[in-house]
Amino acid sequence: MSDSERFAALQLLRTPSLGPVSWRQLLQRFGSAQGAAAALPDLAARGGRRLTLADPRGVAAEFERVASLGARHIFLTDADYPPLLAQTDGAPAAIIVRGDISLTQRPALAMVGARNASAIACRFARQIAAELAREGVTVVSGLARGIDTAAHVGAMAGGATVGVIASGIDIAFPPENEALQGEMGTSQLLIAEQPPGTQPIARHFPARNRIIAGLAAATLVVEAAPKSGSLITARRAAEFGREVLAVPGSPLDPRAQGCNLLIREGATLVQSATDILEMLRPIDMRMLRDPGQGWQYDAPSERVDDADATDRMRIAELLGPVPVPVDELVRQSGCATGVVSLVLLELELAGRLERHAGGRVSAV
Repeated sequence: MSDSERFAALQLLRTPSLGPVSWRQLLQRFGSAQGAAAALPDLAARGGRRLTLADPRGVAAEFERVASLGARHIFLTDADYPPLLAQTDGAPAAIIVRGDISLTQRPALAMVGARNASAIACRFARQIAAELAREGVTVVSGLARGIDTAAHVGAMAGGATVGVIASGIDIAFPPENEALQGEMGTSQLLIAEQPPGTQPIARHFPARNRIIAGLAAATLVVEAAPKSGSLITARRAAEFGREVLAVPGSPLDPRAQGCNLLIREGATLVQSATDILEMLRPIDMRMLRDPGQGWQYDAPSERVDDADATDRMRIAELLGPVPVPVDELVRQSGCATGVVSLVLLELELAGRLERHAGGRVSAV
């Protein structure tokens, strides 16, 4: 994209109520970020809301701040956007990276687990990450306390780890990992979805977890409680069609219950790095999107907006608080797929629609 297109693309992304799915739909529909930005206020108005694009001064300031940190934006349309992540539902329209982006072109394993992990679990994570890195596997984790930190430290010895954070790329969290995060941004790779200066808040962590799972061909859970963020990452990996692995533990340790539950539900039991390598090696990376291609969208064809007031009312009435597949809305409304997509886009821009994993939507 040209500089003006990149500016418009980020301006769209920083506009309230506009997520990665609607971002892609807008570029697909209008053929360019600048065209989508021009049409955005009218689309939101049809959904029942006045919407103003993000302040251009703030967008310019973000580009400047990111550059000053030695980082850069990578858009979904860019050639070096991580190929495995690009294949996931709801892939970020843009990520901010600092370090060696080529690490995302290698076979990758996500490793997650408890923040209050046991000493033996941390040792196991550190050792297995080091072995994998020496074998050419990139270890992806979230720079949290416990298992995440152990995985990064182990993999750094082999020079192949990626840290995904829930804050701006200039914010270290947890504070005790500030030195580790800084070193990873220099010699490894650091990824953030949020703009600089963003503090880590609760709703950013599930979004970060989907990136961790999306970057890797498989996700390994080392220790986890039954209701933990690590299991959220494992669920997202399963939704993406990726392998889920787990390390078994004592049934007497609450920190092992989540892993044992995953194994009972079908996750692959892992006891060594060899178990993981046997699973990753058959994957032919040539089957993935080739580096250098980027997400492509077609030039918009000549079309008219087929959605009328009756269509909008019919589709809106089918929505409720329970997420429903978009395909089901198409079937029950009797409207064309393009009409349903357009109405859902209008509702989302108006803040009246929420998108969920698996191509489902619900009314707000």
